Amino acid sequence: MTKRSVLFLVLAALLAAALIVAGCAEKEKTAEEKTEIVFGAARSYTGPLAIQDQSCFGPVYRLWIDEVNAAGGIYVEEYGKKLPIRLLKYDDTSDMNTMTNLLTKLIVEDQVDFILAPISTAFLKAAAQICNEHNFLLIGAEGGAKELEPLMKELPYFFSLLNYATHQVPPLAEMLAEHNIKTAAIIYIEDQHGLEYKNDLVPALEDAGIEVVFDKAIPMGVKDVSSIIEEAKSKNVQALLCCAYPDENFAVMNQCIASDYNPDVLLFGPGACFEVFYQIYGENSEGVMGWGAWNEKSSDKMKDLAERLIAHQGERNMDWWGMAIYYAGLEALQQAIERAGTLDHEQIRDILATEKFDTVIGELWFENGGVPAECYPGHVGQWQNGIFEVVAPKDKQTNKPIIPKPKWKPVTQEE
Repeated sequence: MTKRSVLFLVLAALLAAALIVAGCAEKEKTAEEKTEIVFGAARSYTGPLAIQDQSCFGPVYRLWIDEVNAAGGIYVEEYGKKLPIRLLKYDDTSDMNTMTNLLTKLIVEDQVDFILAPISTAFLKAAAQICNEHNFLLIGAEGGAKELEPLMKELPYFFSLLNYATHQVPPLAEMLAEHNIKTAAIIYIEDQHGLEYKNDLVPALEDAGIEVVFDKAIPMGVKDVSSIIEEAKSKNVQALLCCAYPDENFAVMNQCIASDYNPDVLLFGPGACFEVFYQIYGENSEGVMGWGAWNEKSSDKMKDLAERLIAHQGERNMDWWGMAIYYAGLEALQQAIERAGTLDHEQIRDILATEKFDTVIGELWFENGGVPAECYPGHVGQWQNGIFEVVAPKDKQTNKPIIPKPKWKPVTQEE
């Protein structure tokens, strides 16, 4: 070998070594520079949807972030360390266009690492489409609907979390039939939520041998539903099912009491599952049903979660439909990040889509972008002695349903 060849080999070896050292230095530099995981949120902190951030997913993600940071952060193998979470949030003012613009800003301009879901099914659908355009993960929170089901194949980065009519209506119809309910009436709000539940309830009840005496739409924000209540009362309808939002549900509840209409079954959508429902109605909450459900009796893990949420908020501001499920979704995301060892969304997405996770509600997994019915802690709840008991399905019951519900207690003038 000539001196020239030897010199060439020495120089090549030195160059290779220099590149390796530079690469390691760059990797070390990158690891040192990455000091946090930024979660972005375009959520409704003001406007009509703000109540849900105050009472539903909001307390959950705030608790989770504080707990993760207290433990040092999420371990990411790519950086060889735990990274704490920082929340970058914007107020969408309960406006859809504002939400979509802010969500794009978070991804494109702010370059956050992950996104927290916005509030409501409609907002969630719009956000899922934006996140998928950017190959950005989005795990649902306050929102879920049948119309999302056929879109899942086209939205591989979206994972729907909350249970909804598909999961909840069948066990309700089965329970009502078993307790000899023969007639029902449905009040539903004139939007996607109300229509979806009504359209699932009518055939499910009829298939269970329950006559749907009427189904009537009400506008959002309605104050007077007395004529509908009187019709249900005059026809001696056994089950009144109200598929609406808290404001309308409270209006129906108030007028049922005022009219002394006490059906054997009274069920409401969002609102009945909130602790504030019991705080407002006290003994008259007894026997009232709502979608959900879970409680401190569901498992030791869920009891512990409830205690932590109450302590973190400084009050018993609980949502007995979604809170445990929302926390489980964040646990699944954290476990997927740790298993992937990276913040790369494609790798994390593949783990979320194919693996199972140990969560506060038990083993959780996704099928076609949604959570199977058997993963949920309950689908129908009922207030009994101040506890929102799980009454359906049977295998998740924390207590048996009370049908017929107790009669109304007299309401004093002060109340």
